[in-house]
Amino acid sequence: MILAILQARISSTRLPGKVLQPILGTPMLLRQIERVSRSNTINQLIVATSNDPSDDPIEKVCIENRIKYFRGSLENVLDRFYQAALPFSPSNIVRITGDCPLIDPNLLDNIVKFHLDNQFQYTSNTIEQTFPDGLDIEVFEFFCLKKAWEEAELPSQKEHVTPFIYQNKDRFKVGSYKNDTDLSEYRWTVDEEIDFVLVNTIFEALYPVNPVFETMDILKFLDDHPHLKLINIMHKRNEGYEKSIIEESKTEKEGLENE
Repeated sequence: MILAILQARISSTRLPGKVLQPILGTPMLLRQIERVSRSNTINQLIVATSNDPSDDPIEKVCIENRIKYFRGSLENVLDRFYQAALPFSPSNIVRITGDCPLIDPNLLDNIVKFHLDNQFQYTSNTIEQTFPDGLDIEVFEFFCLKKAWEEAELPSQKEHVTPFIYQNKDRFKVGSYKNDTDLSEYRWTVDEEIDFVLVNTIFEALYPVNPVFETMDILKFLDDHPHLKLINIMHKRNEGYEKSIIEESKTEKEGLENE
């Protein structure tokens, strides 16, 4: 069984409530789930949100739309993922985040196939960045998630779920899925208001004409509207993870100074 876990929360520090901001009258989270549901390899999807009261609206949206959901730790997302996956006993898990509403179901299926065909234990298209930020996909065995849950100690490993796995390449067989063309300069994730403006503009232009628009359609639209292509590249990729690493280093340094 392949289980997709989509992590989402309201309390984003840079753009609070972004996952429920409306795109063409529908919450962004549901737009993303609509795209993920076109995957041919995923057997089940569950939204993993937190048990903080601020995330009650996510639970409400899931209930109203008959979407499976799980509520767990706000800060320890690794534990949230593990507890969400446990009842399903999946062979593999697909990790996606609620700030990627332009996720490509065809790419998702290609990565899952690449992962299975090569018998990798962890596979992603982010180790070597050749895809737009916002098409991030990770696939890993439940076994790896269990080991991470049992052994991860660093706050960054618990907050971001998978670092323990891909940081231990000597223990896990890690695969890197790369694109033929380097598109990593594009930013299609939603962390800032300008990110949402871009994504919303893309949906408004493409969805009414073709609700199942693909990555190539987005690239063509941006080529036709070059002023939009790089309007948000001032924001760095993986800022949240980098922030966690900086805070860890600061805490470690303070601890050494106090010894």
